Amino acid sequence: MNRLDQVSGMHYEGMCIRPPSEANSILLQATVGCSHNKCTFCGSYKDKRFRIKDNDIILSDILFASRYMRNQDRVFIMDGDALIIPYPRLMWVLERIREHLPWVRRVGLYANTKGIRMKGEEELIRLKEMGLGIIYMGIETGDDQTLKAVRKGADSQRALDMGKKVKGAGIRLSVTVLLGIAGKKRSLIHANATGRLLSAIDPDYVGALTLMVIPGTPLADDISAGRFELPDNLGLLMELREMIASTDLTNGLFFSNHASNYLPVKARLPEGKEQTLDLIDMALQGKVGLRPEWMRAL
Repeated sequence: MNRLDQVSGMHYEGMCIRPPSEANSILLQATVGCSHNKCTFCGSYKDKRFRIKDNDIILSDILFASRYMRNQDRVFIMDGDALIIPYPRLMWVLERIREHLPWVRRVGLYANTKGIRMKGEEELIRLKEMGLGIIYMGIETGDDQTLKAVRKGADSQRALDMGKKVKGAGIRLSVTVLLGIAGKKRSLIHANATGRLLSAIDPDYVGALTLMVIPGTPLADDISAGRFELPDNLGLLMELREMIASTDLTNGLFFSNHASNYLPVKARLPEGKEQTLDLIDMALQGKVGLRPEWMRAL
């Protein structure tokens, strides 16, 4: 998560969020906020009213990047669900990137299931041909009861269908899941259901983050009122273990190296599953140190 402003020459508004793997990318803010913006756990875009930026602002930022960011060969289009941009305008953005940043090898963006559903299969293929190389989709959990409770706006079947749609277009898919999101009571139910959903989608990458409670969100209110209880650090490790044990990927990477997590994990599945489960077991036994609280962050 980076806080950026116009001193850089780019027209950034508010807090700009990108995946850890896009740390060295050109960050192009084509939308402001999130078109859904109802998830109970998320406070990232509460200060922003969703809109798509004017083409002249987007082009200005691309031209700035063409002058000052020639060493960066990836572009990440922000904000929360940039795939929601109508197909003709998104194609225009990709065309301008190709025209003015010809050295860029890959464009990535966040997408929710609504944004993916709005694009036809042929449109996704054309977007890929114009440089869209990876889509990051947050499913959070495969447990429908939890999805409804956090107001995600989609059930597990839709997440499966939309994930398959992205993969069918030949675009790399990175799926984000959230440890702790089901609370203490449904922790292992959530973990198992999420592993089964990941197996069905078969994404290229899985990024597991740990829920960090943001003050002012409905989830924070639920915790204060005693309606929601987070698992402790060992409970979260058991959740991670169950999730990985339940996940079968054809040839995917499973990460929990985000700063929010207690135990960094990087495993290629299926071959790295048993070694990773052994590592988690050692951590549960106290033989592997966990990230201290002061080092954890969004």
